[in-house]
Amino acid sequence: MAPQQNYHMSPEEFRHWGYQVIDWITNYWENVEKLPVMSQVEPGGIKGKLQETAPQKGESFEAILKDLNEIILPGLTHWQSPNFFAFFPTGTSAPSVLGELISAGLGVQGMLWATSPACTELETHVLDWLVDMLELPKQFLSSGTGGGVIQDSASSASLVALLAAREQAKADISKLVVYISTQTHSSIEKGVKIAGLRLENLRLIEVDSTYAMRTDLLQQCIEADINAGLTPCYLAATIGTTSSHAIDPIPELGEITRKYNIWLHIDAAMSGTAAICPEFRWIHQGLELADSYCFNPHKWMMTNFDCTCFYVRDRAKLTQALSIVPDYLKNQATESGKVIDYRDWQIPLGRRFRSLKLWFVIRYYGIEGLQNYVRKHIALAQEFAEWVKSHSSFELVVNPPLNLVCFRHKGSARVNEVILNSLNSSGQLYLTSTQLNQKLTLRMSIGQATTERIHVEQAWKLICQAAESVEITL
Repeated sequence: MAPQQNYHMSPEEFRHWGYQVIDWITNYWENVEKLPVMSQVEPGGIKGKLQETAPQKGESFEAILKDLNEIILPGLTHWQSPNFFAFFPTGTSAPSVLGELISAGLGVQGMLWATSPACTELETHVLDWLVDMLELPKQFLSSGTGGGVIQDSASSASLVALLAAREQAKADISKLVVYISTQTHSSIEKGVKIAGLRLENLRLIEVDSTYAMRTDLLQQCIEADINAGLTPCYLAATIGTTSSHAIDPIPELGEITRKYNIWLHIDAAMSGTAAICPEFRWIHQGLELADSYCFNPHKWMMTNFDCTCFYVRDRAKLTQALSIVPDYLKNQATESGKVIDYRDWQIPLGRRFRSLKLWFVIRYYGIEGLQNYVRKHIALAQEFAEWVKSHSSFELVVNPPLNLVCFRHKGSARVNEVILNSLNSSGQLYLTSTQLNQKLTLRMSIGQATTERIHVEQAWKLICQAAESVEITL
């Protein structure tokens, strides 16, 4: 009888290849600046190099790493490049990656306190740390009626807040109304669909010259809906909109939502991290009026995706909207009422040990280290904005409050489009665009961990060169 094949990687093999993988990541970080920021492959270029069918027999890990280098790497857009200025920063760091590695190695399923008490209690504690670190309202501490939880993204956070708001309203779902600005992230519209609300009851409120929601128009809209027999249910406000980094007037919005018993959710996805610095805590003025709040350490706090910190004023309203307890999840700890079961705070049942990497990051860098990154990035963005203002061919579209600069060439939309495509196709940097005031606008987002002044200077030089070339040819 033939000996049975061992399909498992032995501890010795894992140790060997584990060292190789750490070396691979380290070499990648050391050399990512030399790689084209935006992937240069054509559609289908990666798929065409992959094996047509899955291997019948297992292959060596060496062969897998070889294909990682030769097939996968060329198909990546390098979000960790210091020359990545598109979309938003995607924070990562060595301590975060090591925390993620340990989390994967442990393989913890943290749906209940009972399934791994440390997974739940560390998460609760780290979320409480952040309340103090960012000077968030005390209502979000777990020691009171509120508390925090890690979601996968701000999209999920806004959705569970909407579900809690739907249940709080206790009204005909077909008559519930949701309010956002014309600059609010599209995930809210998707959340309305998922929550079963009517899309025709989603109100888009116009914005002012800074692209922040107009409170006078919101007030008028709410009163019109009430007079029409509808029920205002949920308002999603933003601290740092995606397109322009606009900050909605939270104090005024809070007063309006209190008046009409509307759930106020605040999305501070990238910008919330700035409040770790006392001089930028003005962005959270009025936050004590919010029912829920979220920000993403995976954007600007050196923590790799996914990691969104979500807080509620009254956790009972959230869990009542989401909790279902089948027999197979019942246990003594849950029934005692002394523990938190985070499966009741989110859409899926299962959950990873995300707090481990966040704990690693906060402990390794400390508050001072994280403040250093935030201050550096904001200073670079403000300096970049001054360069734009002093250039005869460019203009600022809006004054940047933090680390996102929205600017454009004074020429046509075609001129700006050609500049953008020229820069991105060169591989030397990556920018994205948006539409503000019906004009194509370039976005310079500064927040990568390794971005320094020399990279911002180089980007500006390339932007100016691209503009000169376009001005000559068009």
